[in-house]
Amino acid sequence: EVQVVESGGGLVQPGGSLRLSCAASGFTFSRYDMSWVRQPPGKGLEWVSTITYDGGSTSYADSVKGRFTISRDNAKNTLYLRMNSLKPEDTAVYYCAQPGDSPRGQGTQVTVSS
Repeated sequence: EVQVVESGGGLVQPGGSLRLSCAASGFTFSRYDMSWVRQPPGKGLEWVSTITYDGGSTSYADSVKGRFTISRDNAKNTLYLRMNSLKPEDTAVYYCAQPGDSPRGQGTQVTVSS
């Protein structure tokens, strides 16, 4: 059974930084591309970033390009999202998931506010 546990969210001021983590289990993590998606308050899910199974290629939504960095450690079965220069519009619950799959974890709340 696929299981993921997201962590690292919190309250941060505009311009601040956070690093999210996603611990995965129940599948061969190193064989799968992985994504971060987010759900802003009152809105639907939106794609943030994807990384290939080997970390060799990444892609980002235009809204986060240049500010967020996705990475992974296949030895630790863990996905990361480094978020810099955070903006209030980045406020959302962040989830990790295999591309095309619905989020399975509880997500981690990121709130950007002064």
